[in-house]
Amino acid sequence: MPRTSRQARIGKAVKAVRTAQGLTQEDLAAKADLHPTYISDVERGVRNPSWDVIARLAEGMGVPATDIAAEYERLEVRDSD
Repeated sequence: MPRTSRQARIGKAVKAVRTAQGLTQEDLAAKADLHPTYISDVERGVRNPSWDVIARLAEGMGVPATDIAAEYERLEVRDSD
């Protein structure tokens, strides 16, 4: 299934924040009450998460949702260089 560059960046941002917090996909899935496969799909850019899901992911990682947004923006700037 094709993915947009935005979806891919969201996934990369979620993965970067998750790994910075020292969490596995399974850890995050349990904390965010989501299936580990869903986390994997988000990180691979296959899923387009809603704001509700992004908020749950952030809460599960113990960070504000703005951390995910900031990483998304950082990746956008890096990719445009």
